[in-house]
Amino acid sequence: MEPQAAITKLNNRALPWKHCIHLTLLLVHLSSPGVKATCRILRCNSDFVAATLDLGSSSSSSGGGGGGAEGGAEGGAEGGAAALSREAMNAGYCSALRSYAMCTRRMARACRGDLAYHSAVQGIEDLLIQHSCPRAGPTAQPRPLPQGTLSGDACLYERSFFSRERRMPEYLHCSVFGDPHVRTFNHDFQTCAVQGAWPLVDNEYLYIQATSSPTREGTQATALTKITIIFKNMRQCIDQQLYQAELDNVPAAFADGSVWSGERRGHHSLTVRTQSPGQHAEIRAAHIGTLLVVRQSGRSLGLSVRSPRGIMEAFGPEQDLQLCVWGCPPSQRLNTLRPLSPDPPPPFALSAQTHCAALLPDRDIYYHACVFDLISSGDLNSSMAAINALQDAMSMISDVQTLHLLPVASSLQHHAHLDLLLLLLLLGLSLR
Repeated sequence: MEPQAAITKLNNRALPWKHCIHLTLLLVHLSSPGVKATCRILRCNSDFVAATLDLGSSSSSSGGGGGGAEGGAEGGAEGGAAALSREAMNAGYCSALRSYAMCTRRMARACRGDLAYHSAVQGIEDLLIQHSCPRAGPTAQPRPLPQGTLSGDACLYERSFFSRERRMPEYLHCSVFGDPHVRTFNHDFQTCAVQGAWPLVDNEYLYIQATSSPTREGTQATALTKITIIFKNMRQCIDQQLYQAELDNVPAAFADGSVWSGERRGHHSLTVRTQSPGQHAEIRAAHIGTLLVVRQSGRSLGLSVRSPRGIMEAFGPEQDLQLCVWGCPPSQRLNTLRPLSPDPPPPFALSAQTHCAALLPDRDIYYHACVFDLISSGDLNSSMAAINALQDAMSMISDVQTLHLLPVASSLQHHAHLDLLLLLLLLGLSLR
């Protein structure tokens, strides 16, 4: 349902909580494409709106009473039914509010600096008081899967999504490459000093783990040497499937030797193919609308992911370490503008810059990653990691304005809509 249609539907209902519609207006505004919440508060907002849209739909069906004693009896019965209906609607609304509050509590760690999150928490508190909702009690049931997702297109995410929403899904992109460098789903760019195994993605559908190892003694330089991808069991679409790649061994097959999985009505939910055996693998997961590309560039592996927002945001509070979602832990972040090699000889540093500028003319994150890797490793072949990552990004990112991030600008990406969020908050408060 379109936001304006949802608002119109709410305004036309004679509900005891009609004066609180301004909160829904604020939530719909915050859910617009121009306002991206990095802490997934939009998911809580949309679940609450969806849970309350159908409340009171039967309130308009009550009719007038008849005449005489029989009419009076009918009128009394209908009046009692209407009262029960209003009571049931308020109980349902309280259940939705409790679910909303529970969702925000789960987001507290990731959202502590997010204005939209804090405005939602305050709004929930006000509504619980206004409607005398008990703090403890039943919560709204999860939204049932639309019938369209149980059709023949159930294992074809894009078709199912379009059938349900009448639009294509919003896609997110993450890449990990080089020393390693991480471009997160939220367009942050970081260089990490992580060693060992770290989760890149961990949600209800997918688990991706990358292993980094030191490249040279005496420096913090590391490189991806192993990538593990687990496609989790998903009802009738696929059984759990495993893919593993290691340095000098990027197979075009899953761990069991198969190249496809999950056949349904002539379609395969999972497929693997390659353009360069041993160096490249492309995995398409049609059941979750996701594309993954694994490459070896020089002496390191790289991974690029393109996946719908709804898939990548399907995780719980316990899955709080994902490099593609939140980036590296602060203690593990390096300055990309300062390569790890201690005091590189000026001629070599200048040569690295010249080499990377010839391959990557835009002075964006990929250029700086190229220079960083070349100086840190001393290997000219290391420049291929940034080149391949950029090529994958060009094929996976539809908005060209977000393709060439600047190292400094990318770290400020999350604050770009602060003024708009504040304006919407003030508007919501003024409607009280």
